[in-house]
Amino acid sequence: MLIKQGEGLFRILDLQHLTPGNKRGFVQSRMRNIRSGTLSDHKFRSEDSVERAILDDREMQYLYADGDIYYFMDTESYEQTQMSTGVLGDSMRYLIPEVLIRVQFYGEEPVGIDLPQTVDLKVSDTPPSIKGATASAQIKPATLETGLVVQVPPFINVGDTIRVNTDTGEYQSRV
Repeated sequence: MLIKQGEGLFRILDLQHLTPGNKRGFVQSRMRNIRSGTLSDHKFRSEDSVERAILDDREMQYLYADGDIYYFMDTESYEQTQMSTGVLGDSMRYLIPEVLIRVQFYGEEPVGIDLPQTVDLKVSDTPPSIKGATASAQIKPATLETGLVVQVPPFINVGDTIRVNTDTGEYQSRV
C-alpha cells in the first residue's frame, strides 16, 4: 500500500493494530519513504486520516541494469524509465531481461512494480546431490541467474529452469 503523508510518499512495509489495556487503540506501522529511501515508524491514532496514493499501472518491458539503476521501456510509447534499487526493493531479484511487467506510477514518477505470481529462472549454481541420502527430506541451496538463492530438492542441477513464487521466494516446480 502506498500512502501520502504531508509531501512524502510512503510504502507501508508492516503494520500492527494494538489496543493496550484500557487505552485507545492505534496502528503501529513501518514505512519507507519512496523518494529518500529512509525507513520510519509511525503511530496512527483512530482520529488520524490517511490519504491513499492513486497509482497508474503501465505495461513495461525490463531492459537491463546498470549498477543500481534498472531501465524499463513502455511497450506503447517506447519511452524509457529508470528506477533505483531503493524503489524496487527485493523485486529486482525476480527480473530477467525482456520480461513484461506492470510498473506503478504516481503522476509521472515510477514508484514500484507488480510482479507476476511466479517467474521461471535458470539455476546458475548448486551443490551436487548426495547419492543415497534419503533418510529425511533433503533440500539444498541453489543460486539463480538473478542472484536469488532458494532452497530446492536434490534432483535440481545447474542449468535447470525452475519456477519460483515471487510472494514467498520459494521453489514451486521444475519447468
